[in-house]
Amino acid sequence: MLVEGTLRWQVTEGCPWDLLVALAVRDLAGLEDVGDPALPRLVPALEPVPAAAAAPAMPSSPAPARAADAAERTRRDTVAAQWLAWFRAAADRERLPRDGLLQPPHFAAFDRAVELQDVILATYDEASAWARERVHEFERSDAGRHALRVADVVDTVQQREHELHRRSGSFRLELDVLPFATSGAWIIGPHTIAVSSALRDDSAAFRQWFRPLAAALV
Repeated sequence: MLVEGTLRWQVTEGCPWDLLVALAVRDLAGLEDVGDPALPRLVPALEPVPAAAAAPAMPSSPAPARAADAAERTRRDTVAAQWLAWFRAAADRERLPRDGLLQPPHFAAFDRAVELQDVILATYDEASAWARERVHEFERSDAGRHALRVADVVDTVQQREHELHRRSGSFRLELDVLPFATSGAWIIGPHTIAVSSALRDDSAAFRQWFRPLAAALV
């Protein structure tokens, strides 16, 4: 966790394990098009798990086949809606329970979303192992670039303060640095923006992106 700021404003950066797991479950279940806009796929890529993503075998006759296809679309739509609700809850730090929502082996927080619960049960081991590796990668990257990352944020805010000839007002911002295949940034919750690792690791590109945001916040 990296925190920059003063008593008036604060920018917090991290790579939240719970969001990583949720996104990994999404990719393992073949739900990468969920959301508006949908967040990019992850890197390293995760291949869909048949138990979580595959449709049941289709009957040979046309009518049962159409019925089975419609049932599978309904199941997928249900899982997608339940996943999106989970991700939004995980991204809302102010409301998220201290222990998070992922409590194996039964994942009781999803007892009312049984379709998603089944998907989590089928993918959790792979998703959680993948997420732990990404957290370790973020920590190693942060250890080598800590001073530069702080400067990226502080210098940009101070430059805006200088332009306005006043101190910044009060604001709080959380940047979740996540390993997306596409470089960019997306609003995912109150005071929370998901930033791709590629964008955050490129100091010049990050400052260019952060400058208009700082102008609006300061």
